[in-house]
Amino acid sequence: MFRFRHPAVFTLLAAWAAASQASGVAVQVSDQAGNPLQDTVVYVEAEAGAALPKPLKGAEIEQKGLKFLPLVTVVQVGSKIEFPNNDRVRHHIYSFSPAHKFDQKLYSGTSASPQYFEKPGVVVLGCNIHDKMVAYVRVVETPYYGKTDGAGVVRIDVPAGGRYVLKAWHYNMAGGQPQEQPLAVKAGDALSSATFKLSMKPPSAEPAL
Repeated sequence: MFRFRHPAVFTLLAAWAAASQASGVAVQVSDQAGNPLQDTVVYVEAEAGAALPKPLKGAEIEQKGLKFLPLVTVVQVGSKIEFPNNDRVRHHIYSFSPAHKFDQKLYSGTSASPQYFEKPGVVVLGCNIHDKMVAYVRVVETPYYGKTDGAGVVRIDVPAGGRYVLKAWHYNMAGGQPQEQPLAVKAGDALSSATFKLSMKPPSAEPAL
């Protein structure tokens, strides 16, 4: 009988087996006029509130050029976010959002403690010193999420053979609540597809902190 003895072979086989049980959904998001929507948060929740894996990674939002980068971040509940200040000036970031209220002074070249996001929802970030700085954190209760690119497209990998709820949220969408639709992923499906058309706020409507 032929036997694999090298550890790398077992690692490769395990990765292949895991991939063979996973599937994905490609999502296209546009506004009411049909224009692609970048920075739309798209995420997949289990139907009927089934338990999902815990977060495996955090995120980073830097301050650079008197801006938060990136503008939009998505993390799972329980994740941490680092806020490195890569400007030469001091920042004093804050949020009044119910999902995570905090304020934190950030000095140039000095590391600061991360923030842990323990509640689902939207967290709007601002700076007490530089009023035009703004960013958005969407905290979700699932590890299956992504953010659309410049073409309004994102792919999310999910376990095959399940029933889910697919949701899309944009920081400037009218009403502020995510749009959703059912998603069924059959075993053996390589890639599903879905589309969202979101209504945006009028240009004069400024997002509130």
